Amino acid sequence: MSKVFVYGGSGRVAKDLIKDLVVEGYDVVAGARHPERIEKMDHVEAVKTDLHASVADLAQQLKDNNIEIIYFTAGSRGQDLIQTDAMGAIKTMIAAEKVGIKRYIMLSSMLSLNIDKWNALPRLEDYLASKFFADKFLMDSTNLEYTILQPTNLTEVKGTGKISLNNTDSTENPIPDVAMVLAHILKFPATKYKVIEMTGGDTPIDKALESVK
Repeated sequence: MSKVFVYGGSGRVAKDLIKDLVVEGYDVVAGARHPERIEKMDHVEAVKTDLHASVADLAQQLKDNNIEIIYFTAGSRGQDLIQTDAMGAIKTMIAAEKVGIKRYIMLSSMLSLNIDKWNALPRLEDYLASKFFADKFLMDSTNLEYTILQPTNLTEVKGTGKISLNNTDSTENPIPDVAMVLAHILKFPATKYKVIEMTGGDTPIDKALESVK
């Protein structure tokens, strides 16, 4: 199995994502500014990663760990949007290409690429702008085999194992469901070069991902 690097490894989504990746048979390197906060488990190595670091340093860390797949789930929760959510992500993309990594999976946000709807969410405009620049760079300025997952509001409740990839009335996504979708994306090659909008729903996760063409 390929070796995976998870940026934002101590975050809410990453905690479940890492467990799901291990279940799927992957070895995971989890990078975080505070690696001591990453849960200890077999097949997981916690490393210190600062997204303010240079591209060269980020690339060297990927090379040293023989990484083949990247997940970007890091976020500053509004505290450092430019240097973490936008430029931090972009630097990891450039680093990935420097060392020959192809597969890159981005945790983004619903509406990040739909600028006309931002004014309806004034408290989130700066956040959506940071995700817009990262997502657009990934799509338009790299040759990475990307998937961009765009959930709605993340909620700290039990997962249902069911989602919708179409527009629905749901505005929430249980964090465990988002994490499982991220992990299972790797099983479906058709998810490459796709932006996937995700909400809560009634379709089992793998069946929903299988429908992506």
